[in-house]
Amino acid sequence: MSDSAVAVRSYDVFAPEAQADPIPVLHRIRAESPVSHLPQLDAYLLTRHADIVAALKDRRLSPANMTQGLDAFTRDQQDELLPLRESIHLWMGHTVEADHVRFQQLLKRYFTPATVNGLRPRIRELTTELLDAAADRGGMDVVTDLAYPLPANVIAEMLGMPTSEREQLQTWSRDLLAIFQLADFERLRQAQRSVLEMEDYVRGLVRQRRTDPRDDLISMFVDAEREGLVTEHEIVANCVLLLFAGHETTAGLIANGLALLLQHPDELTRLRTDPDLTPAAVEEVLRCDGPASSIVRESTAPVEVGGLELPAGTRVYLAIAAGNRDPEVFPDPDRFDITRRPNRHTAFGLGAFYCLGAALARTETDECFRALLPRFPDLRPAYDELDRTPVPPLGHRLRSLRVEF
Repeated sequence: MSDSAVAVRSYDVFAPEAQADPIPVLHRIRAESPVSHLPQLDAYLLTRHADIVAALKDRRLSPANMTQGLDAFTRDQQDELLPLRESIHLWMGHTVEADHVRFQQLLKRYFTPATVNGLRPRIRELTTELLDAAADRGGMDVVTDLAYPLPANVIAEMLGMPTSEREQLQTWSRDLLAIFQLADFERLRQAQRSVLEMEDYVRGLVRQRRTDPRDDLISMFVDAEREGLVTEHEIVANCVLLLFAGHETTAGLIANGLALLLQHPDELTRLRTDPDLTPAAVEEVLRCDGPASSIVRESTAPVEVGGLELPAGTRVYLAIAAGNRDPEVFPDPDRFDITRRPNRHTAFGLGAFYCLGAALARTETDECFRALLPRFPDLRPAYDELDRTPVPPLGHRLRSLRVEF
């Protein structure tokens, strides 16, 4: 199909209204031009659920090179950020598909359904410890006191990281956020410092596991290294990625989920009355306000998206937040309904690059809600407006979520 057969409009997704609340803007874009152009990003945007699903399954659309943004800096700045570039190139999901599949197969040895389900008692214990610490205060900031430390502790334990280092992990991870955003040079320089510190730390754990193996992810990687399936550089780089991604996504899911429940008290009451609805409630949180508002792909060959022919090397933003509210698929899409069936959202992607940690994130959030809501039956917001910060393009992040009980 030729370009002229599809009406493609251009939009400014950095406009103030899009930064303040992207959902109405995405609804308008989907209605006016489901395949649209983003001139500031030199990319296209997909907003229909069907187009996004097709793109996620298309092997000609691979994860975009995350280091491309570094090319906008001066040559001296790019040289300074070279260690960061080299580390990102080794990250699973940002390599060529063959390397991604190789790492996926390794991690599936550990992230089995039985292993993840077996973590439930420990997740419950960690949640209870955090809630105990908050109970005497009569309130907490859900973001800093629960949503971040819970999954950070879980992934740190899975990697065999000592308890004493876990606050440092959260500091490092906050710095790494810059890599996934449109950040300036100074923030990326700090991100690089944190990446290098994390790599040094993980390298020490790898050395320990070679002589003192344990039942953790790093020991599994060391075994794979002995089999010739992975190099030390790959182990170190991907453990950094796991330490970051293993809790950042879940932290957003827990915080966003509780914010949605507090905004919809009838649904909160329904969940309190019937805790068996918790898995469905987690799915509805993922649909309405999942941790990834968009996924970036790049065409490795000519490809048709939404009826538009695109050449190789074209960047395509898949607006997950828009697809998950497509009225063609989700009746009354802006309604938060914890009993919604079916719920075919794409919050964790699809196909070869489906999020490997999806089951863990769901389990952590499920256990967190099951422990939190009965513990504090009078839980209520202690804010007038949600404290959100934009994450361009089209995303946002909760800086705080203060509650009382």
